[in-house]
Amino acid sequence: MTAHASRSAATGDDTGAQDHGQAWRDLAPDYERARAREDSLDRLVEWPAERGVLGDVTGLSILDLGCGNGGKLAELVRAGAGPSVGVDIGGNFITSVPTGMYLIRGDLSAPDALPELGGRTFDRILFLQSFGYAKDPVHTLRAARAILNQDGFILLTRTQPIRYALERAEQNGTTLGEEYFSTANYTYRTGWNEHIALTKRTYTMSDLLNAFSAAGLWIETAMEPQLSEDAARHYPHKQAWMNRYLGILIFKLRPLPSH
Repeated sequence: MTAHASRSAATGDDTGAQDHGQAWRDLAPDYERARAREDSLDRLVEWPAERGVLGDVTGLSILDLGCGNGGKLAELVRAGAGPSVGVDIGGNFITSVPTGMYLIRGDLSAPDALPELGGRTFDRILFLQSFGYAKDPVHTLRAARAILNQDGFILLTRTQPIRYALERAEQNGTTLGEEYFSTANYTYRTGWNEHIALTKRTYTMSDLLNAFSAAGLWIETAMEPQLSEDAARHYPHKQAWMNRYLGILIFKLRPLPSH
C-alpha cells in the first residue's frame, strides 16, 4: 500500500470524518490534565521556550488564538500583561480569570469574523500548537497580521512535521519520504485519550514557510527547543521520545514592511 493510499484509507473512516471542533471539545480536559503532569513536554520544553521568546510582557495586550483552557494566557496576565483575549473552540475555560483577561468561545480560523475582536489590536498574537487547526492557514495569518500593533509579533509553535511523517511511516510500513510528502490528512489517536481521534492536515517545512510568506510575514527567530541536561537525566523516557520525534518548532514572526 502506498503512502497516499494508506492515508486515504485512514481518513475515510468515521473517526477521520469527525468534526474537528467537537473532537477537540471532547479531548480538551484530557489534554489539560496531561499538560499539567510533572513530565509533560509542554511543561519541560515548550512553555519555557515560548515564555522565553515572549520576554517581558508588562503592559502588553495579548491575543491567544487556540488558547485551550486559557491557563497560559492567565499566567501572562498575572505577570503584568495588559488587556488580553483568549479564543478557543472548546470553551472549556479556567474558572479563575484574572482582571483584564477575556475568554471567547470561537474558531481561531477567522479572527476577523469574531465580533468580540472588532476594532481591537494586540502587541502579541499567539498560536501555541493551535495553527494546525486553521481551515485556511494563509487567511488566518493575514487576519492576525491585520490586528497586530506596530512593533508587535506573532509567536507560532508547531509540531516538527518529521514527527508525524515518522509516526505514519511506522504505522503504515512505508518510508519517511513517502509520508513526509503525502498530501492526505492524518487521523490519529493521542496519548491524552485513546478513544478520541484527531485529524490534521499534513505539511512540510516548505508548506509552513510559504504560508508565512504568502501572509506577508518574515521569520525573525526560529527555535527547536530541547530538554535541559537536568530534565533529560530526570526523565530519560522523554529524552528518548525527543531523540526519535524531534519535538517542536517555534517561530517569531513579524510583518514584512509595506512598500
